[in-house]
Amino acid sequence: MWWSTDKTATKKQTSEKEQRQHSYMQLVRLYHADLYRYSCWICRSPDIAEDLVQDTYLRAWKSIDLLQSEASAKAWLFTILRNENARRFERKQFQYQEVEQDLLLDEHQVSPEQLYSQQQLLKQIESLEPEYSEPLILQIIGGFSGDEIAQLLSLNLNTVNTRLFRARKQLRDLLNHESVREQKNG
Repeated sequence: MWWSTDKTATKKQTSEKEQRQHSYMQLVRLYHADLYRYSCWICRSPDIAEDLVQDTYLRAWKSIDLLQSEASAKAWLFTILRNENARRFERKQFQYQEVEQDLLLDEHQVSPEQLYSQQQLLKQIESLEPEYSEPLILQIIGGFSGDEIAQLLSLNLNTVNTRLFRARKQLRDLLNHESVREQKNG
């Protein structure tokens, strides 16, 4: 009879392993697009972004048991991605290249006017200071709330809300200035 206990234990281990693998695959399917977009935004290179997302998945797999609830999975993955990006700079310095903004746009067909507007918006967001652009991008691309952004960036909620407000105001001012300049030239 001792062998039947071992079979039961083996089945239980296999079941736990399958459950762990299933949970991991769900995370990958649910958040891959968001992680990749955010990764492209912070590193400005599709190739590096892919590597960064893969490193994030590897670290997530190794520590999937630490994930406390499914509700916090997205924030958990984004935190891992941000930490992996920081590790990238600790290991070595990369040569940077400008990313074609067309690569970051949705695959849906857009008119030239829409494309131009999107490029102008991205250009203006890039011109903001990182302390303002990062929370704004987390909110726009990541869909995070103020509380989640505060937790991700290790900031006070009031600080995050202030930075979001200032980022939107600066962006609005930049876009209005650009619009006035185009009207004078055009």
